[in-house]
Formats: sequence, structure tokens, C-alpha cells
Amino acid sequence: MRREQTGPAGFARDPDEFEAFYRRHVDAVTRFLARRVDDPHTVADLTAEVFLAVLDSAHTYRPDRGSEIAWLYGVARNTVLAQRRRTARELRATSRIAGRRLLDADDIARLEERIDAESPARLALEAMADLPDGERALLELVAVDGLSPAEAAAALGIRQGTARVRLHRARRQVQRFPGVVEMIGGTK
Repeated sequence: MRREQTGPAGFARDPDEFEAFYRRHVDAVTRFLARRVDDPHTVADLTAEVFLAVLDSAHTYRPDRGSEIAWLYGVARNTVLAQRRRTARELRATSRIAGRRLLDADDIARLEERIDAESPARLALEAMADLPDGERALLELVAVDGLSPAEAAAALGIRQGTARVRLHRARRQVQRFPGVVEMIGGTK
């Protein structure tokens, strides 16, 4: 019997639907995170955090504002930013980070392969680091993560007109960085 999908809002009522959502999007989320983080343990932990956050915030998904993946990338981006803030606090408090969960050799190998595969995107992200935050975030989502400008606007919680202006500025500025245009596959 085929169930009708109700989207992220249905997760609270239907664990099977959450599992289907997870299976549909786990690879995209892992790729998103592997472009931003170069440690397999952190990628694994953040992937789990993203889907926990999805369960908590499923009621905020609005299909009229963008696709599931755009919303999910917004959740993932917020999760990465929160992790970076946590790490900065921990580094100020201690000289080393403890408490990572253990991964088996297959998990580490798979995540290392994913991280290696995403290294060109990490280089592009590093090259865009000098762009203003809003423009960089938008260009990341469009040029590196493959969202449409409208989906990126939804993921960032901004208007589509604002997104178009920021994207135009970012595309102009990125031309100044040798090799970035080639790394992100062009910005036309």
C-alpha cells in the first residue's frame, strides 16, 4: 500500500515517512556537509544533527517557499554555523576537543572518499571567503550546492529580489579570483 507523502510536517505522525525523507536526502546532506567540513567524524555527527533538527523544525517547512532540499540546506547551513560557534567556544575553553563517537573503518573510508570528492568545492568555498556574508552564502548555495536562486533565497530566508541582487554582485566579485569560476563551473 502506497502512502501519500505529507512532507516534513508529517514526520511527527509517521516515522516511516521520516525514514523515506531521510533516505531521499541523506546523500545530498552529507555532500553539503563534506563541502564545508574536512573531518569524517564531524560530517557524520553533523548529518545526524541536521536530521534531528529536521524533526524539531518540520512544522516550519512551507512548500510554497521552496523545495524540500532548499529547506533542508537551510537547516544544514544553520547546523554547520551552530557547530562552528560551539567549536570556537570549546577551543577557547580547552586546548583539545573530546567526546567524538567512534566510527568503524568502513564509515571513515566512505566519509574520507566523500570529503576527497568534495575538495574542489571546498577550494571554491575558501576562495569565496572574502565575499560579504550574504553574497557568499547565496553564491555557495547556487554555484556550489546547485540550488536555484529562488531555492537559495528560501534557504537563507530572504526575498527572491534580494537574492538576485546579491547573486549579481557576487558573480561580479568572483571574477576577480583566478580559478574560482572554473572551480564552481562558471557563474553565467
